[in-house]
Amino acid sequence: MLFSLPLLGCELDNSRADDRHGGMENSQVIPKLPISAITTINGEQIDLEVARTSEQQAQGLMYREAIAPNRGMLFPFEFPRRATFWMKNVNMPLDMIFIYRGEVKSIEANVPPCESEPCPIYGPETIVDQVLELAGGRAEELNIQEGDRLDIQFLEDN
Repeated sequence: MLFSLPLLGCELDNSRADDRHGGMENSQVIPKLPISAITTINGEQIDLEVARTSEQQAQGLMYREAIAPNRGMLFPFEFPRRATFWMKNVNMPLDMIFIYRGEVKSIEANVPPCESEPCPIYGPETIVDQVLELAGGRAEELNIQEGDRLDIQFLEDN
């Protein structure tokens, strides 16, 4: 007996360990994840949705019209890896902050939505263990720089 598993918009291979934001082509309302972590960047608190599961990571911020300036989405990885992201079905520019052991390793600023396929791929050559997505332009507004330390605090009961 053969079973086929649906692809969740996440393609995993050795060269692109975390491609996401693909798959679902229809426009739909996607519920927000609960705030389950916070970080304070240069005195400003950012509330974070945490995409823990592969399904949540594949969904990311797809189909949302906007993200508030004081919110973001965190993608924690169980094992450090090279993470690449794309902007398929994302309706707003995003800043992608690639983090390893609390240190900002790379920033992709004001990444535009994908207008046509194939969608560009974004991400550093180095390994990371977290990626933080913020509204486009927020990394510059918050003066986030490569080499900065970000302390992410996970909230209890999440």
